[in-house]
Amino acid sequence: MDNKFFQLVLILGSGLFGAVLADWIGLPIPYLLGSMAMAATVSLVSYARAGQRLWFPIRLRHAFIAVIGTMIGSTFSSDAFDAAPDLVVTLGAMVLFVAAAQLINYTIFRRLGGLDRVTAMYAAMPGGLIEAVSLGEKAGGDAETLTLQHFVRIVLVIVSVPLLFQLVTGETVGSAAGQTLEKARAELTDTALFLILAVAGALIGPWLKLPAGPLIGPMIVTAVFQATTAIEVNGPASLMNLAQLVVGSGLGANFARSTPRRLLAAFGLGAVSVGLTLALASMFAVLLEKVVPISFQALLISFAPGGVTEMSLVALSLGVAPILVTTHHLFRIILTVTVAGLLTRRASSDGTR
Repeated sequence: MDNKFFQLVLILGSGLFGAVLADWIGLPIPYLLGSMAMAATVSLVSYARAGQRLWFPIRLRHAFIAVIGTMIGSTFSSDAFDAAPDLVVTLGAMVLFVAAAQLINYTIFRRLGGLDRVTAMYAAMPGGLIEAVSLGEKAGGDAETLTLQHFVRIVLVIVSVPLLFQLVTGETVGSAAGQTLEKARAELTDTALFLILAVAGALIGPWLKLPAGPLIGPMIVTAVFQATTAIEVNGPASLMNLAQLVVGSGLGANFARSTPRRLLAAFGLGAVSVGLTLALASMFAVLLEKVVPISFQALLISFAPGGVTEMSLVALSLGVAPILVTTHHLFRIILTVTVAGLLTRRASSDGTR
């Protein structure tokens, strides 16, 4: 297991097997959900036997996050500007949603989970995995518990939302076969342009220190290019499945250091938390659908408390307003992290007095 290349092949190979199996079973977004489940299983078994985590390079994940951002940017049209006034309403509602979700989740983790006050507060954050863990650890929380609980949150959301769509519509959704990214058949020059924009955005996003830079940089660069030129950006539809495979496998590999007992407890708490938060998100979506011309599906995905990358990929895979969804998730995460940062600084200043 010392060979990093072999470890990566093992993760991606198991992810591919899980993806094909999920597609055969008929699960929604099979290349994301199937790869995540199988890669998590292999990683857990490997860690239990060898005591080390399988290697999965963060740069590979970032590369395909850039591909996802470029895909989202390629869906941009001038119609997106028409939704700007509606964002005042929906983003205002997001503030109320975040406050309510934080309160509900804190009660669950504190009372039902028995976590200490600080860990429960940061575990309750409906967004910002890395920020929640780092801020929570700085404030004195349990970093391992926070990491596991937030990964569980993301996994449960990206599993639940597509399944809900499948139950409502009765159709399997989320593969490249069902969702065509191309407005026209991608030729070699189209693919080259797509990759150039992805690379440019991946460099510009982190350089400008944009939130979720590897995703947002390519999205903005591609959207601006498409809006200011007569050329439409087209990418190979097969990239959808490949992006799902890499992101899903990488996410599954993150569960390697957990024991089955800890995972079971985390998923139990997470199920209650995510279930109530999704119910709250559904309530907001139902109410907002009556006052803004945005579909219930788009609003539900926008308010679902998953990671910005994963939920953007879900929206893209389901063909539900990916730019709109990404905007809401960015706002939710920035809002959540900003409030948490203020609380952390206040707690630190109180502790030094």
